[in-house]
Amino acid sequence: MSHSFTTRVLDLTTGSRETVTDLTRACEEFLTETAAGRDGLLNLFVPHATAGLAVLETGSGSDSDLLATLHHLLPADDRWQHRHGTPGHGRDHVLPAFLPPHATLPVLGGRLSLGTWQSVCLVDTNKDKDNRQVRLSFLG
Repeated sequence: MSHSFTTRVLDLTTGSRETVTDLTRACEEFLTETAAGRDGLLNLFVPHATAGLAVLETGSGSDSDLLATLHHLLPADDRWQHRHGTPGHGRDHVLPAFLPPHATLPVLGGRLSLGTWQSVCLVDTNKDKDNRQVRLSFLG
């Protein structure tokens, strides 16, 4: 594999509840091993129809605020045409239109270049699926 492009898949267990999972540390570890002080781009991709990525502050209530906002915008009730799974599961399939399954972030000197309070997170509202993958790719 070329030194200018490296990829890895993270396997995550999100459980049977809605979650916001901070991926920042895993991204930093990946870059420590692969970026070798170079500038470039980190791309994250979630190959699932019911999960997305967000860049936000974590640990200050923003995680819960995000999930509450999603409940307000996308209620888990029987209004959805997509009806398999637990009641309201159709909203999980709409989630990636609001929180896309991809993000591209700058890498400077081999380090993720986020703002002071920013973290990159997997957002998973699907209670029916508890295992997720996130593909990390560094181009530099």
